[in-house]
Amino acid sequence: MASTILTKINDVLKGKVPLDVSRSPEWPKVRAAHLKDNGTCAVCGGTTKLEVHHIKPFHLDQSLELNPDNLITLCEDGSDGIICHLSIGHLGSYKSFNVDVISDAKMLNIKYKNRP
Repeated sequence: MASTILTKINDVLKGKVPLDVSRSPEWPKVRAAHLKDNGTCAVCGGTTKLEVHHIKPFHLDQSLELNPDNLITLCEDGSDGIICHLSIGHLGSYKSFNVDVISDAKMLNIKYKNRP
């Protein structure tokens, strides 16, 4: 319970989610299932510090929070030069979101795989 409250405070402070929006109690199960099937970052292929990113932010449409079609795996590792979740998923600001995150992730993944 305490870690849930701390996570909420941290997310609010980072601008990831407004204070007045709560997650579904089913979110941990959906998140775990998504990561089981999608255990690598869609951009860099990383496998650590993974986040399940909502393509359309759930605070804008709470009906999409648990929808698997609204989820993409992005990392916050940063060891490969960028923090994919922040840079690609949120365009550098957690108060923003990238409407083209799926196509951008696919394009950048190809570039990562083929870089010199």
